[in-house]
Amino acid sequence: MTAPKPPKKSAPRPPASKTSGSPARAGTPSHGPRPQPHRPAIDAPSAPPEPWSDDDLDELQSLLDEVPAPLEPLDASMLDGFLVALILQPKPVPLSDWWRWVLDAEEGRPAPARYDAQPLLQLVQRREHQLKQAIADRQWFDPWVFELDEDASPSETVLPWVAGFALAADLFPALMNLDESELNEPLAQLYMHLDPEDLEDADALLEEIESLEPPEELDEAVESLVRASLLLADISRPRPAPKPQRSGGPGGPRGSGGPAGPRRGGPPPRRPQ
Repeated sequence: MTAPKPPKKSAPRPPASKTSGSPARAGTPSHGPRPQPHRPAIDAPSAPPEPWSDDDLDELQSLLDEVPAPLEPLDASMLDGFLVALILQPKPVPLSDWWRWVLDAEEGRPAPARYDAQPLLQLVQRREHQLKQAIADRQWFDPWVFELDEDASPSETVLPWVAGFALAADLFPALMNLDESELNEPLAQLYMHLDPEDLEDADALLEEIESLEPPEELDEAVESLVRASLLLADISRPRPAPKPQRSGGPGGPRGSGGPAGPRRGGPPPRRPQ
């Protein structure tokens, strides 16, 4: 299956606040107050260790905004979808292959020698580790989806996240090269938010998308991002089957020469004098 071409500047971004100074460059978060990530009101497993605070996200967005021109870094929401698609690859993608695309989503150009990317890299890898743990455990995670204006549809609001996912799927096609019949259902839940014209040579996927009802609420759209990601993980990163337990319990069957199982009834054994 051919990965869709990710939307470029048409993807909505978190709204820039009206502050003094130069306006934020396209494709990067603004310096002003950060819009809050949307969290669906559903029962979710406990968050992984070291959850992200508002200060952490503020710092990440500031560092993304400081990436020097002419580079065009991913914004926070696109970065999140990008990392999920990386984690879902059948084999790990080396950092040296994907990091440059975080700094420059347009062409993957290297950063100037004077630029210190280490603070940004540490935060990005922290988020990568958090997502990797959640996906490996098949646990809920909170996608970084930022509410736009009141008139924005659910699909418009999650589009930056999906665009980041599509970018990684296009750059690293191993995921999309898996069995198309298995991929179509979860991919349709993600790519239904893209323009159909971006889905080239994907008739079966388009047919699957047409069978879906567009989400009416943002909660529903965000939940589908997580659900689709975990379904894809079952395909590209299946969990090993649990080992069958030996009969006779942890101690093994009696008389087998192994450690004895728990005693049943009777007085406890006497301690040696």
